[in-house]
Amino acid sequence: MKTAPRRAFVTGTSTGLGRAIALGLAREGYDLAVSEIDTAWLAELLAHPEMAARKVVPVELDLRVEDSIRTAYAAAREALGAIDLLVNNAGRALLKPVTAVTWAEWDDVIGINLKGAYFLAQEFARDCLARQRAGAIVSLASTHGITGIADRSVYGISKAGIIHMTRMLAIEWAAHGIRVNAIAPTTVLTPSREKLLSDPALRQTMLARIPSGRFATEDEIAAAVVYLASPAAASITGHTLPIDGGLTAY
Repeated sequence: MKTAPRRAFVTGTSTGLGRAIALGLAREGYDLAVSEIDTAWLAELLAHPEMAARKVVPVELDLRVEDSIRTAYAAAREALGAIDLLVNNAGRALLKPVTAVTWAEWDDVIGINLKGAYFLAQEFARDCLARQRAGAIVSLASTHGITGIADRSVYGISKAGIIHMTRMLAIEWAAHGIRVNAIAPTTVLTPSREKLLSDPALRQTMLARIPSGRFATEDEIAAAVVYLASPAAASITGHTLPIDGGLTAY
């Protein structure tokens, strides 16, 4: 008997981790709704050979706007049918000392990284509960949400929020079969990071913080999402998985 495809909604998928996660899920047989603020940014992903065998729907989404969240989720639901997995990947960083952060920058980072993820999770759970369907959420946190580091305060606070959001939602929805987990990577070798880390001194400084002496790869993050969404992880909920080479172990 042919198994029905699973369906995932992944945010922030034009580059980096979101793109790798979308490709990893496609390889596992998921049909996908992939989102960006501007869907034109998704052209390369949509044309990727891995996507050829899957149904892939581009969705416009601005996580800072309530109506955009509702409209985007409804569009994904309409195009794919019931969504089995939500991946909260989209986010923005801010590299500034606390004394230089503006009110608008705080709102923008928290709005995208935490508030938007929360309300998209709300849309997903409402849909699951209304149809009495199980589901899974995997959100991208960060080691900056676990340990302190200078000049990244707002980003770290937003990711700490994701970690505790994961616990709170997991407890509320566990009895309904909705599992909620997160991943907390350290530096990942995305194309943009590779460019930044071409400076040998900076690369060595960042590697010195990681006991394993190596950066995580995009494919390792994607594999963790696939695992946490899979039946093999059926008893895992409310958990944040550090992928950090031991950085947060001490």
